[in-house]
This record gives sequence, structure tokens and C-alpha cells, in this order.
Amino acid sequence: MIVSPPTILRNMYKQCTWRMSPTGEKVYLTFDDGPVPAVTEWVAEYLGKYNIKSTFFCVGDNVQKNPAIYEQLKKAGHTLGNHTHNHLKGFYTGNEIYFDNVKQCNDIMQSNLFRPPYGQLKFSQQRVLAKKYKIIMWDVLSYDYAQSISPDKCVQNVVNYTRPGSIIVFHDSIKAQKNITYALPKVIEQLTDKGFTFDKIVG
Repeated sequence: MIVSPPTILRNMYKQCTWRMSPTGEKVYLTFDDGPVPAVTEWVAEYLGKYNIKSTFFCVGDNVQKNPAIYEQLKKAGHTLGNHTHNHLKGFYTGNEIYFDNVKQCNDIMQSNLFRPPYGQLKFSQQRVLAKKYKIIMWDVLSYDYAQSISPDKCVQNVVNYTRPGSIIVFHDSIKAQKNITYALPKVIEQLTDKGFTFDKIVG
């Protein structure tokens, strides 16, 4: 389980952002794969209790299916990024099909932030997409989507590896619902106790 990407991987994908500038004690919560009913709504409501702004990387097809939830995120002031239209795996998708799918999502969202699903991006895809988008990867992966790990392990993954500037990945998806509804409150509480504050990524 690789919670924090190794330096060699970061160096291979230098056109991507893996960590924000460690200004003060800021860290950046991000959420992938929504919007979906119940889970995204719960996340938005919980963040709202603490006035935390974060970044949601949305699947275009889910935006079309759940426009009211998407508008709720916009109204709350969160940053919204492109996560392809159909959650495609970059390694296994031809470039033109991949680029068209990214554009299809962008036609709906008009965002200059992009995160590749599964973190999969060919070098050729990185080169082209970096001309138009700020490609956001991550510094800390919660593994909330993994059915094999406990909610407590999900908390430990985040709390143990977070440092100033960390980009933290959760998933507002049905698959992650059990872990995120337990882990997110504890992560926010424990990181706050450590002196961290939360901010959204701006393109």
C-alpha cells in the first residue's frame, strides 16, 4: 500500500502537481469520482459545518446525472475539477479517445484543473493535457475506496503521512462510503489538533 507517492514517480511526472507549496500549515482535501447522491451530499454538509473549502474532481457523467448536487458544490464555494467524463484508465485508453473524454467533461464543467482517474496518465497524455490543464495528483492517498482496509486504517493513512502542503485524496463514491463517513470527521479533527488548516486548490 503506497500512501505517499515515491520521489521517482513524482520526478517522472514533473508536469503534474503532487504537493502544494508548504505555506504555513495548510493542507488540501480533495474528493474524486462524484457527484453521487448521499455520499457527496454528506461530504458537502460535513465540510460546511466547519466552513472547510475543498476540491472535488468530478466525473462528467455523474455531473450530468446529478446536476443539483454539482450546483450545491459550486454554491458552497468548492473548487471543481475534471476527472474525465467516464472515469477512463489512461494507460489502457488511446490518446485521442482519452482527450475527447476529457474535453467532453470540460464542456460541462469548464475547469482548468484535471486529475486522471486511478492516477493513470501516459507521458504523451501528460504532455498534451499539461498545455491546457493544471494536472493535480496527490501527496496522501487515504485508500478509502479499498474494501480490504478498515476505517481506522484509512484515518491512520492520512494522519500519519500528512505534512504542510499535502494534497489528500478521498472519494465521494458508494464504494468509499463506509470508510469516508467514519474517517473524514476523525481526519479533520486530528489534523486540526495538529495545527493544520484546510484550503481548496485554485487553478
